[in-house]
Amino acid sequence: MKKKTTNLFIFTHTLLFIILFLALFLLFHLLFLSESRLASETQATAPQPLTVIIDAGHGGEDGGAVGINGAFEKDINLSIAKKLYSLLSSSGVNCIMTRSEDLLLYDRNADYEGRKKLLDMQERLRIAVSCDNAIFVSIHQNSFSVEKYSGFQVYYSPHNPASAELARELESFVRDKLQPSNKRASKDAGDSIYLLDKLTCPAVLLECGFLSNAEECERLSSDEYQTRLAEILCDAITSFLSKQSNP
Repeated sequence: MKKKTTNLFIFTHTLLFIILFLALFLLFHLLFLSESRLASETQATAPQPLTVIIDAGHGGEDGGAVGINGAFEKDINLSIAKKLYSLLSSSGVNCIMTRSEDLLLYDRNADYEGRKKLLDMQERLRIAVSCDNAIFVSIHQNSFSVEKYSGFQVYYSPHNPASAELARELESFVRDKLQPSNKRASKDAGDSIYLLDKLTCPAVLLECGFLSNAEECERLSSDEYQTRLAEILCDAITSFLSKQSNP
């Protein structure tokens, strides 16, 4: 009788141990699956890193405006764009440039006669829309038949409310840090600027100054002024990004 009781005791405890082990195993397995699913869902829903697309206007055969001192807009655009790219990248912002060389962005193997500018614009647009989470900053220089006009101005896309916010940030920083007497307000581009009309991401076009104004043309042609302008643009863009991530 005693032996049977002992065997029953051992069997009962062994069975309880097996049940407890299986319960713990099942619990840990369920917790692992839950954490894995949560991590997968978080990764799937996490926003893509924001990219600043820096577009140096014109290039190659298209020199853009020509300054009073003979400087080509395309060269000034590219120089400022490269400086801005370097500064933003150093600040930890993901950036790409639509062009980093003196060329138009059309396919040399395509039938491009009479269509170089259109193909160039379409390629810049393709680059911009290929980024899921981006802002688009196009750099240009202004020109007018009357020499007296000068000053920085921003045009923004009408298709995203953040475009106007970005434009105001850029306008404010340039006025406060570089051109305190500049009264030029940012403007809705409507459908008059191809890229701003086609893009739905926050998008602006910067007219950094007038190459038709002798004094401003000389400033825009200088490395020192370009560097200072790029620093201010970088500050404005990073300020905008900070406000967007912490509304």
